[in-house]
Amino acid sequence: MDTSLLKSEITYKYVRSSGSGGQHVNKVSSKAELYFDLKNSNALTEEEREKLSEFFNTRLTKDGVLMLACSDSRSQFRNKALVTQRFLELIKEGLKEDKIRIATRVPRSVKKKRLKNKRINADKKANRKRPIIE
Repeated sequence: MDTSLLKSEITYKYVRSSGSGGQHVNKVSSKAELYFDLKNSNALTEEEREKLSEFFNTRLTKDGVLMLACSDSRSQFRNKALVTQRFLELIKEGLKEDKIRIATRVPRSVKKKRLKNKRINADKKANRKRPIIE
């Protein structure tokens, strides 16, 4: 995965941020939207594309375009940097190999210790009850 090639395939769109604000917010387009066409990307191999499409299955549009937005800052430049950083982090996370889990047994001593503590607790609570007088 080449990050510079990935960055070259990104398209940005700037729109007005939502929410409250003064007169300035109504005329400045500071919200940055990032669009990445995953299906037609040349920066990724076929296996990487499949893995990422599975990872982004809820975030992709019908055309296979990933859309991210950022309106955290009042600066358009800062929002662009933040959304690009988030995009690269998501790509790295999506391409991360899962560790193979090796199944292990619970040791006998741990089982005995758990049952012993359980018995102690049960006795403690049983001793709190009123004694039965005959």
